[in-house]
Amino acid sequence: MTMLAPGSTIGILGGGQLGRMIALAAAEIGMHIHIYAPEDGSPAFEVAGRHTRAAYDDAQALADFAGAVDVVTYEFENVPAETARLITGRAPLRPGAQALAITQDRLAEKNFVAGLGIPTAPFRAIDSLADIETALNELGWPAVLKTRRFGYDGKGQAIIREGDDPGAALAGLGHAPAILEGFVPFTREISVVAARGQDGTFLAYDLCENRHRHHILDVTSVPAVVSPQAREQALDAAWRIAAALDYVGVLAVELFVVVSEAGESVLVNEIAPRVHNSGHWTIEGARTSQFAQHVRAICGWPLGSVALTGTGATMTNLIGDDVDQWARIAAEPGAHLHLYGKREARPGRKMGHVTRVA
Repeated sequence: MTMLAPGSTIGILGGGQLGRMIALAAAEIGMHIHIYAPEDGSPAFEVAGRHTRAAYDDAQALADFAGAVDVVTYEFENVPAETARLITGRAPLRPGAQALAITQDRLAEKNFVAGLGIPTAPFRAIDSLADIETALNELGWPAVLKTRRFGYDGKGQAIIREGDDPGAALAGLGHAPAILEGFVPFTREISVVAARGQDGTFLAYDLCENRHRHHILDVTSVPAVVSPQAREQALDAAWRIAAALDYVGVLAVELFVVVSEAGESVLVNEIAPRVHNSGHWTIEGARTSQFAQHVRAICGWPLGSVALTGTGATMTNLIGDDVDQWARIAAEPGAHLHLYGKREARPGRKMGHVTRVA
């Protein structure tokens, strides 16, 4: 394992707020940043020493980018597989292409997790209306129809209740390949934000409890209030997933907490192969932020402490017009305001967040 020295260059695929916060963390330890993204005015461009604005299928631009950096990472999981392949042949890609390939496809992800013996919601592959009707008879109502690819923050999914028209739900998703998940009567949603180093070292932050508004993460509270049994299951699932992927960097595993006669247990919902919204509280609430931890991992540095800086923390997303509260938040003692530099506030768009450490 080789440690990248300060002054090395980290390439980041994607120019959103996650890339921006990775870049800021990397600068604190003397690393240079090169952002690659196709969008004009990407938030990460403002804090990076260099950026390339080009399409993800521009082979020459990708080759030039990979040749100018010492390691490449990504801030979102929908980087095309061909992009990852082109990068891998020219620069180290961390996390690797396997993590991308599995987490880009909900069916592949569910099969991967189930193959590790980790519980998930019951699911079926959907390629036609007949598949939905068969799956509903097996799984029952309500159920959630999700596109296999490109879904996030509630996009690309529809709930099917008894009496609903399954054909309309499939049409609403553009007849894209999908999966149907049986309804899970969960009591709360939690996530494990963890890091795995190049030497296999695994460290997880305190469990996050997540509350959503209109399918978008609204508030994360740490530590999550769950039983020791559920906590152990969640951490074990994250460790096994990271090990099976030979993962390097920070990842998040989203889980449902369910209650039965045997007590609380967890089901894996999704894997995010990147730093995660539910880990933003770590900037002020943990000894090492998830962004600094990700930089450490991909650069071959020892992982930092994941201990809390206080007794707990709460992170609230500023979504759409919520960002207009910036002056009030800035005047609040103990409130840590982070704005992402996006030009326009739109409904459902994450404009920033605020963290309060207990």
